[in-house]
Amino acid sequence: MAAAGGGAQGGGGAQGGGGPDPSPLFSLRRRSRHQGTEEAVTLEKVLGITAQTSSALACEPAAGLLAYPAGCVVVILNPRENTQRHILNTSRKTLSALAFSPDGKLIVTGENGHRPAVRVWDVEERAQVSALHGHKHGVACVAFSPSAKYLVSVGYPHDMAVNVWDWKKDSLVASNKVSCKVTAVSFSEDSYFVTVGHRHVKFWFLDSSRELKVNETVPLVGRSGLLGELHDNVFCDVACGRGRLSGSTFCVSSSGLLCQFNEKRVLEKWILLKVPLANCLCLSEELIFCGCADGTVRIFQAGDMRYLSDLPKPHPLGVDVTQAAPPRRPDLVYPDTIALAYDACNRWLSCVYKDHSVYVWEVGDLRNVRKVWSDLFHSSFVWSVEVYPEFEERRSSLPPGSFLTCSSDNTIRVWTLENGSARPGRGSAYSTTLLNVVYVDNNTQHLQDSSNAPDRNETVGHLDVKSGVRVMQVSPDGEHLASGDRGGTLRIHELQFMQEVAKVEAHDSEVLCLEYSKPETGAALLASASRDRLIHVLNVAKNYKLEQTLDDHSSAITSVKFAGNGDIQLISCGADKSIYFRNAQKLPDGFNFVRTHHVAEKTTLYDMDIDITQKYVAVACQDRNVRVYSTASGKQKCCYKGSQGDDGSLLKVRGRFPPRFGRQGGRGRSLGARDGRGGAGVAAVPSHW
Repeated sequence: MAAAGGGAQGGGGAQGGGGPDPSPLFSLRRRSRHQGTEEAVTLEKVLGITAQTSSALACEPAAGLLAYPAGCVVVILNPRENTQRHILNTSRKTLSALAFSPDGKLIVTGENGHRPAVRVWDVEERAQVSALHGHKHGVACVAFSPSAKYLVSVGYPHDMAVNVWDWKKDSLVASNKVSCKVTAVSFSEDSYFVTVGHRHVKFWFLDSSRELKVNETVPLVGRSGLLGELHDNVFCDVACGRGRLSGSTFCVSSSGLLCQFNEKRVLEKWILLKVPLANCLCLSEELIFCGCADGTVRIFQAGDMRYLSDLPKPHPLGVDVTQAAPPRRPDLVYPDTIALAYDACNRWLSCVYKDHSVYVWEVGDLRNVRKVWSDLFHSSFVWSVEVYPEFEERRSSLPPGSFLTCSSDNTIRVWTLENGSARPGRGSAYSTTLLNVVYVDNNTQHLQDSSNAPDRNETVGHLDVKSGVRVMQVSPDGEHLASGDRGGTLRIHELQFMQEVAKVEAHDSEVLCLEYSKPETGAALLASASRDRLIHVLNVAKNYKLEQTLDDHSSAITSVKFAGNGDIQLISCGADKSIYFRNAQKLPDGFNFVRTHHVAEKTTLYDMDIDITQKYVAVACQDRNVRVYSTASGKQKCCYKGSQGDDGSLLKVRGRFPPRFGRQGGRGRSLGARDGRGGAGVAAVPSHW
């Protein structure tokens, strides 16, 4: 199963497509009596990252692994082999921070939400070892001590707690409060660690805190760094020196200052990075890497802080991923570098950029820096996923196994997971999975994630709340892609070269659903429905000419579907709790839809799907039930529970009644499969968090 995500708060999941697939993304099979429903679906790949700082990016040098969060999943990436493993946070809380233990066998995570836990996981077994509760609303950063006996966690500004845990005993051994927001933590090879934040650099000493030798929590002893004239700065990252620099501590301020403290907490030296904004920092024994605005990574000699060079820039915002990287020009804008992690064994530097792209660079020879691996993900909410249908090779506009996603970052992206040796050459210069990116306008500000901008006091212009592609639909012949944005604009792209062939300002509000008529209806139509309560029916064969506008609904329309064999039906449902059934009358110059049935329910209706016989329509309801109606009479035929739990709402339904499995996705953050005849659960899996 593949999951596509982006943004700090959200994502989307890939759904199955039409036709047989020789290598399916996931399989739904009858489980044995001894098999749980969640064991029938397996997570194969995650396309997305939610790391906002270096506190959520970590390297395990021995095996060359890179770990980062994607919602409530820890993605453990092997860049050399381009493979992933995953640890799923069973609490379903979004992960905010993580770190490997010194031997790489364990990973510690922090999370967001009510009563967040600090969790320790076995990397090999991908199983939870310990869960520690000591924060109120979220964990900003975590770190293991060099001996891995202790770990430290720092809470969000809501609780201001700095906790030291003996995680093997599940005990809080020392704790204290801070008076400002903390953004990063780093352990020294000696018995202290350092936290930095808003007007804050503080050294915390474990030996002094443990002098009492009692079995209860003792006060954690801390001493502020002597900042002098730099006391008003916001420090965004910190790293304690290693080897011969073990007595030094380096930190970077958002204003672009690289500072060095000695073991006595004295600011020994600071230099200007000459950048408008700095975000992150990491160290090797010889080098200092500073991540800054506009894709800049400055590299310094660790011993004397002498400037050496800059890392190569990543892709510019708005890049054509099907082409080679363009030469650097003054007018190009690059995404900010927001997180860094260094792999000492392979001498790799991993960089996360503000547009949710990830690069791994080989920096062993600074005169010949080479890219090892990269990928470009959505930087905001993923609203819709469409699987490209299968055709004969000569008819297909996209490679087999392709799917498309659209997002609030104003892009439509084409992906493929079939990148094995049997199909070499798939992907692009930037990714083995990303085939193409369609930018629906020329405004690149939506490509950078602005969700963490207020935390750094950045002066970012107000982003248009109507931005983003909300919904899309592939035409039955696989040649066109229809998409609707949050401003009400309908666009048509041809899929072979991804060129825009039509643009219609169709609605006054966001487009919520699109539907092409199937070939068996005998017509080529496109229906577009919106929050403005209108449905537009367009004739595809006449270059998307408007045939009719329907205004039956009194509230937002949540789903619209065509049905019929030879004849044409149009069925729609909405937030007004109504389902309308309409039949098409063929006229000399087009079609006219006439209402035949109206069903009024007592609950909001979120989604519909037509079975392959065209005789039934399944409706996902807010009360977590799936109701099935006859398309001919509009009468309800059956009703069954659409979710296993009582939390959330049922948002999506996909059914094939034969075969007998229907899939549902809900606001309860799970994806399930149920028997379409009796409603029994066949498979379930937590999908997004």
